[in-house]
Amino acid sequence: MNNKQKYEVIKKCIKVLNNGGVILYPTDTIWGIGCDATNSTAIKKVYSIKERKKDHPLILLMHDIDSLKKYVLGISNETMKIVENIEKPTTIIYDSPINLPKNIIYKKTVAVRITKDPTLKRMINNFQKPITSTSANISGTPPPSSFEDINEKIKRQVDFIIPQDFIDLKNRKNASRIIKIQNDSNIKIIRE
Repeated sequence: MNNKQKYEVIKKCIKVLNNGGVILYPTDTIWGIGCDATNSTAIKKVYSIKERKKDHPLILLMHDIDSLKKYVLGISNETMKIVENIEKPTTIIYDSPINLPKNIIYKKTVAVRITKDPTLKRMINNFQKPITSTSANISGTPPPSSFEDINEKIKRQVDFIIPQDFIDLKNRKNASRIIKIQNDSNIKIIRE
């Protein structure tokens, strides 16, 4: 897919997200289901599509640290250094979320991954808000390792499917690592 085609996909995607729609998209890890993470109605749709219980929180994807500061209060310099030096896709659980609907906050925390993929960064930056990122599977079933493995029920329920070649999916078959930073520098691994 060339840059012009990607731009057209991004335009369509942003229109869908702005209208409260749900997208099926290749993330920097595996195929994901996403929506505007500031829209509580859209978040409910994601939970419904996945048949997921509300006590299983969703991850937010952001494009940079500055956007993170709009949605998480009081990020320390030590935490910022950890975030800046992460190599592999890693989701971090933060305390003190702000400017987000209640149904994306879990036990006063929010899980955020800053994507390193340039095309996803561009899309989220153009959208100007975080999007949800949760594996494109019905809860309780294995995450899909390819587009073909995604349940047809999910494909029918989303509002827009981003083409497979939107980003480079080589070697991306695992969900992100999840960590929680405690006391500004102690890292607790939740999922490797």
